Amino acid sequence: MNDSPTRAPLPADLFDRPDCAGGLVPFRVGDKWTGVVLRCLEEGPRRFSELRVPLHWITPKVLTETLRAMERDGFLTRTAYDENPPRVEYELTALGRSLIDPLNATCAWSRAHLSEVTEAREQYTAR
Repeated sequence: MNDSPTRAPLPADLFDRPDCAGGLVPFRVGDKWTGVVLRCLEEGPRRFSELRVPLHWITPKVLTETLRAMERDGFLTRTAYDENPPRVEYELTALGRSLIDPLNATCAWSRAHLSEVTEAREQYTAR
């Protein structure tokens, strides 16, 4: 016997709204590395080699891909200086900077609920 309430099925066009148009929503915000790059650029422009120091666990290829995607989405600018040796700096745009407060809120939520998430993971693994 099924005691669950009867619910309407999810519509096939659930995400076909103008404000949720296919691949246009910038899910990059929630990807694996954007948050840490945002944090690194929070205080001002940085060179690739500077970013590599705290982000040493990210391969150069993946960091480059992340920076390019963030530039494409308008979160940062890449400025190449005509110098010898060449110098390139990455800097948050106003749009990228607007993500700092949500990032801070997410970090605060994570700190407040870390023990609950850890416990849930342990219970899941024990099953």
